[in-house]
Amino acid sequence: MTSTLLTGISELWTLDPALDDPARPGGVAEEQVLRDAALVIEDGTIAWTGPTAQAPSADHAEDLGGRAVLPGWVDSHSHLVFDGDRAAEFEARMAGRAYQAGGIGVTTEATRAASPQRLTALVRARIAEAVAGGTTTLETKTGYGLTVEHELEAARLVSALVAAGELDEGTFLGAHLVPGEFAGRAEEYVDLVTGEMLAAVAPHVRWIDVFCEEGAFDPAQSERVLRAGAAAGLGLRVHGNQLGRSGGVELAATLGAASVDHLNHLSSADLEALAATASRPTAAGDGPGRLAVDQGPTVATVLPACDLSTRAPLAPARDLLDAGAQIAIGSNCNPGTSYTSAMSFCVATAVLQMHLSLDEALRAATRGGALALRRSDVGHLAVGARADLHVLDAPAAIHLAYRPGMPLTHRVVRAGIPQS
Repeated sequence: MTSTLLTGISELWTLDPALDDPARPGGVAEEQVLRDAALVIEDGTIAWTGPTAQAPSADHAEDLGGRAVLPGWVDSHSHLVFDGDRAAEFEARMAGRAYQAGGIGVTTEATRAASPQRLTALVRARIAEAVAGGTTTLETKTGYGLTVEHELEAARLVSALVAAGELDEGTFLGAHLVPGEFAGRAEEYVDLVTGEMLAAVAPHVRWIDVFCEEGAFDPAQSERVLRAGAAAGLGLRVHGNQLGRSGGVELAATLGAASVDHLNHLSSADLEALAATASRPTAAGDGPGRLAVDQGPTVATVLPACDLSTRAPLAPARDLLDAGAQIAIGSNCNPGTSYTSAMSFCVATAVLQMHLSLDEALRAATRGGALALRRSDVGHLAVGARADLHVLDAPAAIHLAYRPGMPLTHRVVRAGIPQS
């Protein structure tokens, strides 16, 4: 084993879970940010953190020159397996046309027509873009094939990239939209999703998701999908309350989903339901660094870039935190409503427009995303964590919001390996 000592760190955001302040759920305790700090990486994990003056020796050493270091972003919501372009749809929306869920069908046609080789190349290029912006843990979904053949193809692609260490988590989203060939026969399509399609895809993914929304799947249909997924051993995720009060929040909280995402339209009852899950204990899961998918809070995942791209009301992240809910920030990278994987942009938006403090936004984009994925090994830089570092070309993390849109990523390290 070789070790590397990094010094010259002006701010080191360890976000060490052992140092959480119970009085500030969703916030960051003073002890979780070290000044004039150093860290040691050994065998792909964090072996030591502390003041530079107390740093141990190591096989290699490097001075980072007074830069801030954060955990890599944990993006718990993306849709990378697609082909096609929806720029015209976006342009029309900017000219005043409202967003409707049906635009997904345009991407479905293009994705079905793409070869496996082309899809793999496209996904790898999108992963590279995300990593270049500081993302080191990335979930992505199927959901643009919507046939047994094409959903299985997407799931196998995602599974292969997870096995290769290029992705971290895969999600089955066959219940993304009722495809055109099933128009007027939504129940039949749900039968397919919960039957043959799920049976084919389940061995290749860890999660199941459903778009519980007007124009997609109603709460009863969504519940059928989720219960079938749970019976197949998959963890639950929900797209909910994006276009209205769809019932997605209540469903996610009731069934113990790991996350419910979007959340633009919430009632006080929705806030209370999510806050009530925050104290649900997590438990050891099915692999190193993984927590049980069916235990823990239902994390409220907000998607700021999507809100801006659809000109929707911003999800009430401030209200969610104040109510006591656990929150995460994700990119929702997809071709129709959020064609960006720039988590730094999402964090800046959360601070500037969603009224989160910097530490609340940083935690939501790291520890929050990890909790939404039931991961304990990422999203922080405590001893034993995977050595995922986002080194900023700035002396303090506040520059992410102070200088919005500027290219502040100096270096990205994943599992101890610098990313090109």
